Amino acid sequence: MADNTELTEDLLDYEEDEQQAPAAEEQAAGDTKKVKGSYVSIHSSGFRDFLLKPELLRAIVDCGFEHPSEVQHECIPQAILSMDVLCQAKSGMGKTAVFVLATLQQLEPVDGEVSVVVLCHTRELAFQISKEYERFSKYMPTVKAAVFFGGMPIQKDEQTLKKNTPHIVVGTPGRMLALCRNKALNLKNVKHFILDECDKMLEALDMRKDVQEIFRMTPHEKQVMMFSATLSKEIRPVCKKFMMDVRKPHTTTSSPASSPFFSSLTARRSTRIVSPLAVVSAVQAYCVYLFGSLLHVPHMWVVS
Repeated sequence: MADNTELTEDLLDYEEDEQQAPAAEEQAAGDTKKVKGSYVSIHSSGFRDFLLKPELLRAIVDCGFEHPSEVQHECIPQAILSMDVLCQAKSGMGKTAVFVLATLQQLEPVDGEVSVVVLCHTRELAFQISKEYERFSKYMPTVKAAVFFGGMPIQKDEQTLKKNTPHIVVGTPGRMLALCRNKALNLKNVKHFILDECDKMLEALDMRKDVQEIFRMTPHEKQVMMFSATLSKEIRPVCKKFMMDVRKPHTTTSSPASSPFFSSLTARRSTRIVSPLAVVSAVQAYCVYLFGSLLHVPHMWVVS
């Protein structure tokens, strides 16, 4: 766990109100097109620009998503490069899809090994995230995901892990830690560690201790991603203690007069070895992201 660096930057919110005008225009044009997605994009670039796996693109089309939301446009290119990400964005902006798509894109399933750990503070959220993995891995039959939370017999979870070890585990800290202590859950091969609604888990001291103990059971070299709708100044240093070599983030802002949303994230490149093809695809996607910021949103600029 790296030492915390001095924090001078602010993580600002993405605003949901930005989506209202485009939605009204679409309704005026007609209701002939059925929209399955749960959020609206402000970018004309598509998910294909990220050069995701064909299986993921097929699943995205099935879900009815044509263009990435603002938070996805910002985070996915960096997340698929195995960078550590700390993201704050309001509910409904597609944060879950960021880490689900990023981890599935990088995942190289190995039988008997857990590669992805996702922690969240409630069983309802854990179940919801597991369903997201289920629908986005629809065309990836070799990928297995499982969800674990309290209120259910732990023996059933232990049997699941023993007979059919999942590549992706989603759950609440208490149950996940209990499975680890019982030697039922082995985290020595984890490559991606995600905290959803990280502020909820890290503000509560007892839950924070569980998260820290689970974190210490994972390898030193791994990708860490944290997401939250709200992130207080007090909890930001705690979040960054889970990350290594945190650098000053690229901060993208819009003109206050033209639109109210702002965004910021922190990231670092992991030293974990990845396949050359994955590196080439990720770099191409990141280039698309950089050019897209200028071509598709001319009123925005990057400050480093």
